[in-house]
Amino acid sequence: MVPMLLNLFLILLLKGTLGDQISATGVINLAHRQSKWTPLMHISANLSEVKSIRSYFQFRTLDPEGAIFYGDTKDGQDWFVLSLRDGIPEMQIGKADILVSVKGGRKLNDGSWYLLELRSEGKFVVLEVNNEVELVVGLHSKLAEEELTGKIRLALGGMLVDKHKLFHPFEPEMDACIRAGHWLNLSRPWDTDKTWEPQACFSNIKKGSYFPGSGTAMFNTSDLPGLQKNEAGITIKIFGSWTGILLSLQSTGFLYVLGENDGGKDVKKVPETLTFTILKTALMVNNKPKLESDSQDFLSMWKNGMLLTFGGKPEDSEGEKGTQYLRGCLEKITVQGQVIDLDRALYKHSAVSSHSCPTEAMNELTS
Repeated sequence: MVPMLLNLFLILLLKGTLGDQISATGVINLAHRQSKWTPLMHISANLSEVKSIRSYFQFRTLDPEGAIFYGDTKDGQDWFVLSLRDGIPEMQIGKADILVSVKGGRKLNDGSWYLLELRSEGKFVVLEVNNEVELVVGLHSKLAEEELTGKIRLALGGMLVDKHKLFHPFEPEMDACIRAGHWLNLSRPWDTDKTWEPQACFSNIKKGSYFPGSGTAMFNTSDLPGLQKNEAGITIKIFGSWTGILLSLQSTGFLYVLGENDGGKDVKKVPETLTFTILKTALMVNNKPKLESDSQDFLSMWKNGMLLTFGGKPEDSEGEKGTQYLRGCLEKITVQGQVIDLDRALYKHSAVSSHSCPTEAMNELTS
């Protein structure tokens, strides 16, 4: 209870009475934003105000890929972005006629808190992790101006320039938390979208996708692995602990919902594996038929594109207001043996955490 109250206090402290502004020194959850590339928050300042090109902050994630920290000058003509790829830090820099992408150092997506520091040393950008240099990027262009004037912009969780400027594209959504940030020598609040609401960071985390009892993640099945030769059907395996609607399938004139009639009576008290199999004329759960139809070809429907929704019914389904959303931790989801990343969903509600669950999620379900 104490960690929960502390998180609520930090949310109120962050939001305060600023409306569309927020402090960047408290605990910040990067995951819960509406748009993939739009930063969670940003700030601009005159370069004349900046005394030191140095920022540092604590960072924690289980997510292997996403945008962390961005900065630019000259309205985005010169820019840099720090991200993770395969859990390893990557810096991309655009300056005048040069694009650079460098990846290296230790993996940071193990759920531990790390102290990250970024600083400029002349023509070099340096990344330190826990006070040890992990990455140094040197950059020189004869077209670049030595003396910079105008404004500098900083952003968290996204970019302020077009994604097509990237030398090495990546998936921007980052399920991560930042705290104790010091950004150059700037102390004023950052700007954020007026509709954005701060979300708490879990005190302790474990791998998985967390559904808090609101929101879904939706895929087009034509974008997912399909039927291979000598296979009888499509297999979806889900390992975790949950209550509520696990998934639904929808196409024109068809809706199937897999969940409990009364979640409170059917809580999964221990982690378990559920196998959902789609055959040509049947839908199976743990090898038992749940729906059979000679008039429908479910495999063709999958190939042509159905809506596969985890956590509830599709948003436009009839009776959606009565949906009993999923609550719990799905530690692993596979389709045809391939792990599914919710960051790549066609739609994902901002309340759903793609790569982390609170370690107390099991207790929440069984209390």
